[in-house]
Amino acid sequence: MTVLTERERLLAVLSKQPLDRPPVICPGGMMNAAIVDVMKNSGQTLPAAHSAATLMANLAYAVHNLTGFENFGLPFCMTVEAEVLGSKIDLGTLECEPKISREVFASAAQVEYKDIPSLLNAGRIPIVCQAASILSTQHSDIPVIGSLTGPVSTAASIVDPIPFLKELRKDPSAAHRVFDYVTALLIGFAHKLIDHGVSVIAIGDPTATGEILGPKMFGEYAVTYINKLIAAVHQRNVPVIVHICGNLNSVKSLIASLNANAISTDAIVNLKQLKDEFPQLTTMGNISTYLLEYGPPEKVALQTRNLLTQGIDIIAPACGLSTSSPIANIQAMTHTVKGISSNERT
Repeated sequence: MTVLTERERLLAVLSKQPLDRPPVICPGGMMNAAIVDVMKNSGQTLPAAHSAATLMANLAYAVHNLTGFENFGLPFCMTVEAEVLGSKIDLGTLECEPKISREVFASAAQVEYKDIPSLLNAGRIPIVCQAASILSTQHSDIPVIGSLTGPVSTAASIVDPIPFLKELRKDPSAAHRVFDYVTALLIGFAHKLIDHGVSVIAIGDPTATGEILGPKMFGEYAVTYINKLIAAVHQRNVPVIVHICGNLNSVKSLIASLNANAISTDAIVNLKQLKDEFPQLTTMGNISTYLLEYGPPEKVALQTRNLLTQGIDIIAPACGLSTSSPIANIQAMTHTVKGISSNERT
């Protein structure tokens, strides 16, 4: 079989086309690969790169170049949407990722609904889009993945999550209105990223777990609004990856109703079993991030080979990488997928 470019390979697996081998990727957002080793080796650092398009593009290139991941993943956090919607953000440090320091609303009933087109030109959205444009223009053979915070997590980033999660049951009309609002923003952001050259949209929704929501609320809110976002991206003929955190047992029957082109899971999930139960799914994951942080590289390589043997479609970290993860452990994963022996690793 002809050797594919990194972009061709990822798009092929997401459209269930033949390919030479699985891709190995890290999509950005909640699965940010801008680890400290990469930043120190490249001189491209956070938090500065969160707020400058050229720096963001340079750091994404450094991640690709030094880790071996076969994509560019933007942005490097899960706070872009919440900031635009009014929450207070701490952009973090070299070692610590950005976080929500204060949600803007105390309850769903207090949410103020602003003009979506105006919001799409606010905050860091134009910066992320410009960085995507730089990368897609300069490196057309490497897929740019635009990573979005999922609807449940975005909603819980603008409304205090403890009362909000209770309101899903107590005041569903107010909750649905919030979800419609944040999903409209996410659709607009996705379309803008696609306009700037993004090849794939990835949705990370760590609050949308069976453990947090339970099956009824997962179906009513997570599936409904993630699928609404997916449908809008598919209208632009762009594939979608969805990452769901945690143990899927309580919501496993609902996973197949997500209309994503690939499902990414946490390390606790037996991906081979999931693939056996739902053969129509394209599976992604799920190298333990604990193992990627603490190693050794030989065990990372062994777990990677096991996933390859099991027929997992896309190899990736199981969740967000610790910023202290060493490059050697990341390379043990990426080089194993690519068939590069240990004595060839840089």
